[in-house]
Amino acid sequence: MYTVLVISCHPDDMEIACAGTLLKCKERGDRVVVCHLSSGNLGHEIIQPDELRVMRANEAKRSADIGGFEIMHGGFDDLEIYDNNKESRDKVVEIIKQVDPDFIITHSPDDYMPDHTAVSRLVFDACFTATLPNYHVKTEGKARLVPVYYMDTLAGVNFNPTEYVDVSKYIDTKLEMLNCHESQIVWMRDHDGIDFPDMVKTCCRYRGFQCGADYAEGFRQCQVYLKGTTKRLLP
Repeated sequence: MYTVLVISCHPDDMEIACAGTLLKCKERGDRVVVCHLSSGNLGHEIIQPDELRVMRANEAKRSADIGGFEIMHGGFDDLEIYDNNKESRDKVVEIIKQVDPDFIITHSPDDYMPDHTAVSRLVFDACFTATLPNYHVKTEGKARLVPVYYMDTLAGVNFNPTEYVDVSKYIDTKLEMLNCHESQIVWMRDHDGIDFPDMVKTCCRYRGFQCGADYAEGFRQCQVYLKGTTKRLLP
């Protein structure tokens, strides 16, 4: 029905914020493509970056296989993504031109860490740039100018959704996908002192309270000229 492109920063960001929504998209017949721009190679106290880079790619693949999603990798390492340089923009333009989505999901511009906010600004820039046929990257032609939805921040801090998706039916699969990221469950315990799967489930329960569902995921549409739509694209 639709082609959905998620441009996230790290492997596991999708599972945290929008995996339930994507599972619902997949069930209605959508093509779901998830691009992790960064390798997540700095997300551990003990495991060294070169080893962790490979480990996290494998974790992402196991998770995507559960959901039936296509995955892509942007090729950046942690803290190497900047929104004000041509290399980063061209990488995201290339991804958007390749996939030519009907809508895009990405990070909120008010998220909590620099890689997330840089990705958000890059997507905002690149989704317009990708519509220009004479802006040349490896993939020629142009993508369509499509709506962009910002997914929830970690723990919902400073994020007020304008749209909700009931993911009650998919919460167990969402958590199964998140649990594929074993390195990050350890990292969040050691670095942030939290039970990661429990936090994610609790946040979905909280969003569910806001919209009358058992579990929900929240989104905010990017409200700028030409990115509006009369259609409900989220499932």
